[in-house]
Amino acid sequence: MLLADVALPVPLARAFTYTIPSPLSGALAAADLAGARVVCPFGARRLVGVVLAVRDDEPPKAVKALTRVVDREPSVPEDLLAFLVGLASYYYAPIGEVVRLALPPIDRETARELEDPTLFRAPRGVGARAVQWVDAIPGVEEGPLRGQAAAILAHLRAVGACPAAKLEHRWRGARAAVGRLAALGLARVDMRPAPESPFFAEAAVRDSPHQATGEQAAAIDAIANAMGAQQPTTFLLHGVTGSGKTEVYLRAIAASRAKHLGSIVLVPEIALTPQLVARFRARFGDDVAVLHSGLTPAERHTMWHRLRCGEVDVAIGARSALFAPVRSLGLVIVDEEHDTSFKQEEGVRYHARDMAIWRAHRAAGVCVLGSATPSVESEYLVRSGRATKLSLPSRARAQPMPSVEIVDLRRIGAGPTGDRRVSMPLYRAIESALAAREQVILFLNRRGFAPSVRCESCGHLLACASCSVALTFHKGSAINGGRVRCHYCDYDAPLLSSCEKCGAEALGLEGVGTEKLEETVAAAFPAARVARLDRDVASGKRIDAVLSRMRNREIDILVGTQMVTKGHDLPSVTLVGVINADAALSIPDYRASERAFQLLVQVAGRAGRGDAPGRVLVQTWDPSHPAVALATRHDVAGFLERELSDRRELAYPPYTHAALVRVEAIDQAEARGACGHLARIARATDAVRRGAVTVHGPAAAPIARVRNRWRFRAMLRASHRSDLRATLSVLHDALAAGATLPRGVRAMIDVDPVQLL
Repeated sequence: MLLADVALPVPLARAFTYTIPSPLSGALAAADLAGARVVCPFGARRLVGVVLAVRDDEPPKAVKALTRVVDREPSVPEDLLAFLVGLASYYYAPIGEVVRLALPPIDRETARELEDPTLFRAPRGVGARAVQWVDAIPGVEEGPLRGQAAAILAHLRAVGACPAAKLEHRWRGARAAVGRLAALGLARVDMRPAPESPFFAEAAVRDSPHQATGEQAAAIDAIANAMGAQQPTTFLLHGVTGSGKTEVYLRAIAASRAKHLGSIVLVPEIALTPQLVARFRARFGDDVAVLHSGLTPAERHTMWHRLRCGEVDVAIGARSALFAPVRSLGLVIVDEEHDTSFKQEEGVRYHARDMAIWRAHRAAGVCVLGSATPSVESEYLVRSGRATKLSLPSRARAQPMPSVEIVDLRRIGAGPTGDRRVSMPLYRAIESALAAREQVILFLNRRGFAPSVRCESCGHLLACASCSVALTFHKGSAINGGRVRCHYCDYDAPLLSSCEKCGAEALGLEGVGTEKLEETVAAAFPAARVARLDRDVASGKRIDAVLSRMRNREIDILVGTQMVTKGHDLPSVTLVGVINADAALSIPDYRASERAFQLLVQVAGRAGRGDAPGRVLVQTWDPSHPAVALATRHDVAGFLERELSDRRELAYPPYTHAALVRVEAIDQAEARGACGHLARIARATDAVRRGAVTVHGPAAAPIARVRNRWRFRAMLRASHRSDLRATLSVLHDALAAGATLPRGVRAMIDVDPVQLL
């Protein structure tokens, strides 16, 4: 009997077997079902799953039949399906949860058939909306045209195809004029899926490739030659801030398209996506698709459909764009590859950078990892011969790197504001930049008005009742003293007038956050237009609104968290002030030094990208710390050499391979006991007994409780990945079999962890 193994969107490791009724209720033959979506009975519900394989075998007892085939062609192409199965195996993730990452939202017809559609992101289903587009036909003499018809034709030839509604918005009689152009054979009118994404709301002004520098040309040639050889290749594109890495990406994609190959471009933040999409549309028009978690289901459906049918061959987006159904994939680019946001910390805990390399290699393609501050792991790939480094050592427009000055907070006091976070040198530098009509960025990686609130009578620190962290005070526009919030569980409450422990009306604010810094700077420079960029004021699509105001010179001073350190191109910024360079160094994580160095170099790179030279002031309590000292000299090579030496000595990744067993429970004793039980299972494996794998823990996480759940973990390390996986497989099998853990305890395996808190 023909059987289908189906991945369902449930948190279980295995696939489920169904019989394939004959004839099928869909348009696909049984042999072509792999990768297709099907409706399956699952208990009392109906779910949409994806067929992993079809086989002829004896059916299991009480096996059920597929209800319907959803697709006319498989939603998940064969190469992408194999990649997803491999990813699930590597990260010990439920195959159904992994496959769901690559699926489009369900359509309306399928949604109506499901008995419990609330399991899906789009309960009512979505469908592609078509709109009318107009395009000029090249190579046709226009003859004697006048009025709107002539104006519209000139517009189409200048900017390319446009939606008819856009033309009608600009010219009232546009539809009649377009009809005349079409009748004369000067324009064509067709129906296309609506550009749901706001990234396509405005027509792109086309540009042409700029003259490449010698270093850019060498990098472009190396990438193009590797694609021509059709050999799996990884490049680390190390270019200083402003060196023109994006131009290399554009040329590489042009080379990929010339070979009829598809491309994927990953960026770490949605905030970077509009800027990059604008550059790509200027070069390639609307032949790109944008995919990220901020899209609505309808927007995502449109983008997915354009990729799957081959209408476009370039996908751009954040982490989830890795799963785009790009045809004939030949190139994967990971911009800002060092960024920790490429690691998914919930659900399927995959690392998009690592999986980008693997997906490109499976397709015999090229993966380009780009950064001004390469990760230690990527540098190790180069040194071990598994990647080739391409260097862009100078800025593309021949601007000098910004000068960097240390402000030693141990010796230099506050400026006129009275706040030591705005030292006298920084105050005077801001004055000078504003006088020259230049822009300023002030970087402080702490949200809110004050990071903590403490009773000055009894010393009690206001802490979250559900998390082992201090509550952050947010002033905002609230009355009655503002509010306190937890940035881990989103607890929010008014700030009381007295201490909850002793009753004294002596609550004091400790430290400074971006909200307080914004208020201080606005008071010190009343003529300046001051704005803030952090998660409290901007998220998703609103981030670009703030950045657009900055680009349009509507903001003089931008105060922000690490969101301002990303690869934004703001030519009028000449001064960057780092308020507290030491903040990232106090985190209990062996990567703390690396992250601090990357933040400092990246934020410094926002200065001096235009015609005026840049200046960076780094305020620190520890000027001698290697991360701070090397960052002020832009010494990336020196930092990587030192960090790799330290990692080798301590046997930390990338010289070893690591995994965390994470355990959470409402009851602290149960969480500790369950973690200890799993650690004992690991220690009983052959790889641990012969010393190939070491097990550390159980131990409480540095942030011991989040959302009222206690958190414990055990760390496993090994010199050889095969030994580590042997032990992890035993743990995974034990968890899949229900390894005698108390009810309510959650346990998960995190392979190649990035966040240790």
